[in-house]
Amino acid sequence: MTENGDRMIDEGDPNVGAPEPEGGSSGDAPGAARSGTLEAWEVFRQEKDGDPMRHGGNVMAPDRELALHYAREMFSRRGESVRLWVVRRADIGVLDDLDLLQPPLDRSFKKPGGYVMRDKLAAARDRAGTSKPRARE
Repeated sequence: MTENGDRMIDEGDPNVGAPEPEGGSSGDAPGAARSGTLEAWEVFRQEKDGDPMRHGGNVMAPDRELALHYAREMFSRRGESVRLWVVRRADIGVLDDLDLLQPPLDRSFKKPGGYVMRDKLAAARDRAGTSKPRARE
């Protein structure tokens, strides 16, 4: 038995894990915090193949391995997800510069809602003097 702060730890106890090596586990990024500090990890989930990944929520964990485990337990335990992405919140880049997000030039021509194709075809047929083609049989 060894003394750890105010409590005694039995090193033969199967519930007591081996001490972590300095520098964190092998799955962590170099220099990752490992002093038991919890970090926020964002979880993105895909409900079925072909669906987009959607933000499902976040988990608090000290390292990548536990974050993956917690995410699996919270977002995929009942089979509601086929894929999970777990990303450390600190590693997500934020772009909030309005000059970059909303350019000063008008680019409405790139949006499909600028005109209705049916109306443009009708106007072109009127100019050409032709009628709407009949449906094929």
